Amino acid sequence: MKANLGKTVIWSALLGLAAAAYPVSAHHSTTMFDRDKTIALSGVVKELHWTNPHVAIYIENNVKQANAETGLWLVELTSPGNLVRSGWSRNTIKPGDKVTAVVHPLRDGSKGASLNKITQTDTGQSFSYSIRDADRPNIDQEYSK
Repeated sequence: MKANLGKTVIWSALLGLAAAAYPVSAHHSTTMFDRDKTIALSGVVKELHWTNPHVAIYIENNVKQANAETGLWLVELTSPGNLVRSGWSRNTIKPGDKVTAVVHPLRDGSKGASLNKITQTDTGQSFSYSIRDADRPNIDQEYSK
């Protein structure tokens, strides 16, 4: 009986540790993006996925550059909650918008990136995605007038 109780305690402890560690495995690093490089993507927003844990914008890049191939790029942002606190809404950027996005590309060279700043071509409005990067959106336009 004592042997079974000991095994039960050990298995329960291991299961508890595994359950406690599971949420940590869900968080991933951003080291896949090269923060030392920035490239500009210019084109049309094809899709916007306003979902947790990260918002994603799909941009059809129309401008060929040495470091940015043309075609569909997946640009990752922070969570919807962080974007709202930065002044964004679900309708800030919409499919069909013409944009220029300054991004940090993926280290492996594939068509993916992390957003630094996005500008709507038609209106000239710019938005950053990080609370640390800007206290409010369009801060650079306010002071350039």
